[in-house]
Amino acid sequence: MTKTLFDVLPWQLRTNKLHTSDFLLQESLTSIGNGYMGMRGNFEETYSGEMHKGTYLAGVWYPDKTKVGWWKNGYPDYFGKVVNAVDFIPVNIQINGVEIDLSQVTYQDFEQTLDMRTGELKRSYKVVVGNVSALLTFKRFLSLAVKELSYQKIGVAVIEGNAIVCLKPLINGFVKNNDSNYDELFWKVLETSHKPLPYLTMITVPNAFGIEQFTVTAMMKNVVTLSDSDQKIAKESLQTDEQVAEIYQAQLASGEAITLEKVVSVVTSRDILPSKQKETAERLVQKSLSYDEALETQERLWKERWQLADVAIEGDVKAQQGIRFNLFQLFQTYYGDDARLNIGPKGFTGEKYGGATYWDTEAYAVPLYLALADPKVTRNLLKYRHNQLKEAKENAEKLGLRGALYPMVTFNGVECHNEWEITFEEIHRNGAIAYAIYNYTNYTGDTSYLAHEGLEVLVEISRFWASRVHYSTEKEQFMIHGVTGPNEYENNVNNNWYTNVLATWVLRYTKEAYEKYSQLPDFKATVFCSPEELAHWANISDNMYFPYDEKRQVFVQHDTFLDKELMPITELKESDRPLNQKWSWDHILRSCFIKQADVLQGIYFFGDHYSLAEKKRNYLFYEPMTVHESSLSPSIHAILAAEIGLYDKAMSMYERTARLDLDNINNDTGDGLHITSMTGSWLAIVQGFAQMRTWNGQLSFSPFLPKGWESYSFHILYRERLLKVTITETVRIDLLEGEPLTLTLYDHNVELSDHIAMPIEGGVPSDV
Repeated sequence: MTKTLFDVLPWQLRTNKLHTSDFLLQESLTSIGNGYMGMRGNFEETYSGEMHKGTYLAGVWYPDKTKVGWWKNGYPDYFGKVVNAVDFIPVNIQINGVEIDLSQVTYQDFEQTLDMRTGELKRSYKVVVGNVSALLTFKRFLSLAVKELSYQKIGVAVIEGNAIVCLKPLINGFVKNNDSNYDELFWKVLETSHKPLPYLTMITVPNAFGIEQFTVTAMMKNVVTLSDSDQKIAKESLQTDEQVAEIYQAQLASGEAITLEKVVSVVTSRDILPSKQKETAERLVQKSLSYDEALETQERLWKERWQLADVAIEGDVKAQQGIRFNLFQLFQTYYGDDARLNIGPKGFTGEKYGGATYWDTEAYAVPLYLALADPKVTRNLLKYRHNQLKEAKENAEKLGLRGALYPMVTFNGVECHNEWEITFEEIHRNGAIAYAIYNYTNYTGDTSYLAHEGLEVLVEISRFWASRVHYSTEKEQFMIHGVTGPNEYENNVNNNWYTNVLATWVLRYTKEAYEKYSQLPDFKATVFCSPEELAHWANISDNMYFPYDEKRQVFVQHDTFLDKELMPITELKESDRPLNQKWSWDHILRSCFIKQADVLQGIYFFGDHYSLAEKKRNYLFYEPMTVHESSLSPSIHAILAAEIGLYDKAMSMYERTARLDLDNINNDTGDGLHITSMTGSWLAIVQGFAQMRTWNGQLSFSPFLPKGWESYSFHILYRERLLKVTITETVRIDLLEGEPLTLTLYDHNVELSDHIAMPIEGGVPSDV
């Protein structure tokens, strides 16, 4: 059952209700970030109801112990987790000695708004305390211009009565993770002081694995003003071992107000030596602008991002809000500025999944960033993996294998996932790393990365696959046993079709690339493949086993999939869904039900390898058994449904991926947003509805206009060109920047030098 908390608006999330019974969901949806740090939509003032206090810093994590009684050889030494960091937004508020806490005081006219044009989160309400009524307003954003700065503006305006108003802005170092075991703490406060300004320095507690500890310093500057400048403000300072605060107090009459502007700088040892953090934090906060001045800059920077990234939809406000919310959250999480960082599945919005890097980035995020950001952004994502090649080789060695096995979950290249069926078996992630190298090269036309760093990665991944396969003398073919495919509702299966296809493709692609680039004069011999090794890869590729059902003419998900009791999800009871919250794991594993695209993931990756008839047969066989309980699932199904002419299905899958969090479709958004899968709404529109393809370096489109939509438009960057694509009853493509380009529109080769327009082929399609 879906649950929508916020009004449906094109550019905002807005509600006039404090959803106390769904406060975790409300917190997740109002998360903000700037790529360097971020936080859930926690309240500045005291709130004693159910909540998940969470502020997170990019790249700051902790290696938590993971060894348990059933530890096996090769198991990760630790579970990497994002750590809830210094809490720098609190401002405690008292009126006539009464603490303002919306779980305790009487309030009315509550309103909360997240503006996606600026990244500003606003909130207001009226309270009644004795004979005093007052309006409280809260505004905040995290700066795009100066990544270390947080801006807040808080006001208390007395409507009736006389009030002593006390504001206490503070920085709190006593924080713990929501997922802590036995309330363990990951931070120790080193210092609190008011000189030169109130600041706090903390360090992650020592760990048993030799991982470098992180040091963080947060410093605040507070400016308090009164509507009556003749009034006086009493000020005092307060500090404990774990907090630093300032207290401002004023006596206000009816019609008078007090305003606090709080600016906080947050610096970490990732960038600044601990010995330099205090002076750096002071310099940043002293040079900070006023709230309103900084907001003007913030709006300008977001405008620049939206000019390229926005997808404009006419005729469907829910669809419009969904795509903008997802793009907004993606760009709050990652914008490619730091090659040491990657995109965590929850970003800055929660702690689930440890907050680390998954294969989601390469499979789902890379296509979006290729089209909506400078190529260096995607190149940084590729470099992130190249920089961790040494650790990937160590991961493979721990399993007794050659080459490199990239981790399922990581912060530093070392595998730190704590589920065996993921750590040992979900090895298809290795293929997604290689596919991203191909995707970058094919999309941009830039071969320089493939010819050097990329080839190093590909060779080691290929060596892994070559050592992971085995030869079946019975079938006289190569096989891969004991794996988990993308469908995590099956573990330890043999010959997962997708995994076998991906491994085969990697071996072929690497062999071709090595033979091509190793012959060039400027080739740097950082890797060497003997003719015998290349021949072995070719032998595996030519003789891999792929499960296939002749009767149905479909690719079989794995060896024993057809032995299951096959049934569509329409035979499930409503009370069974979602399966991962209602059924035992044993029940799920024995069922035929599919968590996300598996066979269809391979067909999506290699769409130019399969006929339309093959795509249709496999889609119609697998999708009816798919529960879409992975946030990554709907987008792939939307794209393929659109390609085979199931336009209504494509639209329903788009709605699911676009509003997965906004409508809490999987009943798990309270844990945090599904950041990496937010790319899916963009993929569903651009690769699904517009059918954008780039096979073999040839750009093509075959758009349709979904029912109920009047139009949609988007921009893409492609090979040093900027294009705008607009779909109404016609398709119009404008070349805004760059040289003329030959592309394919509905199978017609056209030359784009200014703009081209063509009617939607066949009019507005409907389901076949």
